[in-house]
Formats: sequence, C-alpha cells, structure tokens
Amino acid sequence: MTIPDIIIAVDGFSSTGKSTFAKLVASEFSFLYLDSGAMYRGVTLAGLEAGAIAGGSIDEDALLPVMAPLDLHFRNVEGATKLFLGERCIESEIRGWEVSQYVSPVSAIPQVRAWVDEKLHKFSEGGRVIMDGRDIGTTVFPNAELKIFMTADEAVRAQRRYDELVLKGEKTTLEEVAANLKDRDYRDSHRETSPLRQAADAYVLDNTHMTLHEEVVWMLGLLQGKFGLLESPGLKC
Repeated sequence: MTIPDIIIAVDGFSSTGKSTFAKLVASEFSFLYLDSGAMYRGVTLAGLEAGAIAGGSIDEDALLPVMAPLDLHFRNVEGATKLFLGERCIESEIRGWEVSQYVSPVSAIPQVRAWVDEKLHKFSEGGRVIMDGRDIGTTVFPNAELKIFMTADEAVRAQRRYDELVLKGEKTTLEEVAANLKDRDYRDSHRETSPLRQAADAYVLDNTHMTLHEEVVWMLGLLQGKFGLLESPGLKC
C-alpha cells in the first residue's frame, strides 16, 4: 500500500497516548515521527536547570534567553525517535514529574510557542511526517492532509499516567496525577495562544477501551478510506 507524502497531525488531551500512537503509525507506514510535546518539555527542562523555573513560578525574562540558543533536535536511536539537547539525550529526563508540572504554563508563553513552531516546520520540510501535540492541526499545520484528535475517559488517562510514573520510580499518588491532568486540560484549553481544540476536519479517536493494535487497525482503515487505497499491508503491531 503506497501512502502519499502527507503530514499527519495528531492532537488531543494529556495521556491519551498520542505519542505512542504516532510512533506506531510512523513505524507501520514509514513516516518520520516528531513529538512537539517533547520540544516544550525540553524548554521546560532547560528552564529548570537554569533556575528560570523554580518555586512554583516561571521567570519569563530569564527563560527566553535560555531558550533562544538551545540545540533541541530529534535523533533516531535504535529505531526510536529521541530528543537531544546538544549531544545529551534528555528523553527520560523530560518525562519526569517536575517537568510535567511546569510544561503547560511554559507552553502557553507565546514566544515559546513561536520558537517551537519554527523548529517543527524546519524538521518537517519535505512532508511524510506524523506529529503529535495540542495545536498541530489547528495552528502548526492547519493544512495537514490528515488530522486526528485523540481523547479518552479522564479516569483512564490518570491511571495510565500514574502507572507510567510509577514504572519510572517517581513518587506521586493517583490523586495528584488526576489533579495535574485536570489542571493541564484546563490550561491547554483556555490559554490565549493556540488553545487545545479539535480541528473542524479532524477524525476523533476515543481510545478509552482500545488496544494499541486496534488503534493501528483504525488508522489503517482511515488511510484506506481517505486516500482510496485498496491494498492492505500486513501490520507489524
């Protein structure tokens, strides 16, 4: 099955598995995967390490000079796309609890969004890219050929995120995680710059009760229907 060189935009709420889904689609259908959320997390990590983010507050005047020269980029490491800061792989560090607490307010800063958007456009030159985030189909790539909006039940999302943090050795509670997700949903949906919302032409994927294999099968059907593709490849997932 030959899929045209298109841009696929995946948006949705926190902990709906956007990145996992996008990575699987990239692997199954030979697309380049870009994680926009990782970029915001990278900026947040740099701000924390530089002291521009501390004590529950963000010093924008201090953060922006830290962000401007950052060499954040993606590399393929053993078949997986990972975020690097210069020569340092920060993929694990950006998924921690501390970064998660600050990433929504950091990503709401207009100058940060503009900086990340510019980077993402450079990364995606040439097409055949799948990218996930919260405003990919509405702001970053409003003309993307295929847009998907992911959602899931709040309790299911909280449990998923809690289990992920526990596996990493993070000390938190399910209640704290649920509250954090609720706060992030509100912040992302109500920020002035590029709020989280479903694009009018996006296809909704509610994966509350779906396995990863079922998500990929759903995507296969969507691609076949939208682009009139009759041939069906054998899925790896």
